[in-house]
Amino acid sequence: MSRNKKAKWTWGLAALLSALLIVSGCGSKSGGSIVEGKINVITTFYPIYEFTKEIGGEEVNVVNLLPTGVEPHDWTPKSQDMVNASKAQLFLYNGAGFEGWVPSFLKGLNKDSEVKAVEVSQGIQLIDAEGDDGHNHGAGHEAGHDHSHEAEEGHDHSHESAEEEHDHSHDEAAAEAPAGESGSAEESIHHTDPHTWVSPKSALIMAENIKNSLVDADPEHKAQYEQRYEALKDKLAKLDQDFTEQLSGLPKKDIVVSHQAFGYLCRDYGLTQHAIMGLSPDAEPRAQDIVNLTKTVKEKGLRYVFFEELVSDKLAKTLASEAGVETLVLNPVEGLTKEQAANGENYFTIMEKNLQNLKKALQ
Repeated sequence: MSRNKKAKWTWGLAALLSALLIVSGCGSKSGGSIVEGKINVITTFYPIYEFTKEIGGEEVNVVNLLPTGVEPHDWTPKSQDMVNASKAQLFLYNGAGFEGWVPSFLKGLNKDSEVKAVEVSQGIQLIDAEGDDGHNHGAGHEAGHDHSHEAEEGHDHSHESAEEEHDHSHDEAAAEAPAGESGSAEESIHHTDPHTWVSPKSALIMAENIKNSLVDADPEHKAQYEQRYEALKDKLAKLDQDFTEQLSGLPKKDIVVSHQAFGYLCRDYGLTQHAIMGLSPDAEPRAQDIVNLTKTVKEKGLRYVFFEELVSDKLAKTLASEAGVETLVLNPVEGLTKEQAANGENYFTIMEKNLQNLKKALQ
């Protein structure tokens, strides 16, 4: 059985089991609940949740599916998540292949649901990358494909759009990537890099898509959404300016990272990433990959290897030890740790720390 067919069969079964759980009244508790009298929005992971709350304000109730402290690659929705989504007005997901479970999830919603699914990465010039995470994270679009199509109108059309994204994968083998560019053992398979939000330039496009979806769902409060969006836009534009100005004059342009999550950041600010793993933080690199990356670190005079808080730092520390360098955090902002949430951290505080650590590493 091919991987795509196996994935479809697995999610078909999962959708059926979820439906049975809904009927029986069972299921896991979600991170929030539907509130009557407000525009209810379901978001798939943290950055979309934060931007939606900032733009939505008091008029909107936002329920984020991904729990605090959980890495998105390891998560799948529960039956209560389907119940909430069925009752909501909007379902906002990143797209570009990030949430491989979305097509089956949408098909499993109640038939009378009027929720509109919106892919908030629409309009971003997507990046092609090597490697896959084993569950369709990253499969879905051609290299350089600008999916600036308008959001599909209505619940059923959104299902079709998501299904098309889910099915369209790149199975042709390509030439082996240069040593050090990707640590995945599946270097010959090309997929779309879905980590759009890590660049403030892409985040600006996502924020506008979120604002437009809220206005479409609730035109009565358009002025409030527009006003709060402008405030968020100003903060993102300032962050973009800071990255542009503070990284442009640094002598080094190469970074070594845990997994290939910084393609948009590197493209937009003139950097090159060398990843221990591919698009997934769970992929196992080959011994030769570590050897090649160690060589890259030494040849380019790098002093740091970056790791992430939501995934194991074992491989990053191993590589740093082999190369005789130190480690620093570079956060892909896929979610908050429980400690970060308790301390009031957010997209902007984390991205500011990323900028400071990049400046330290690239001196």
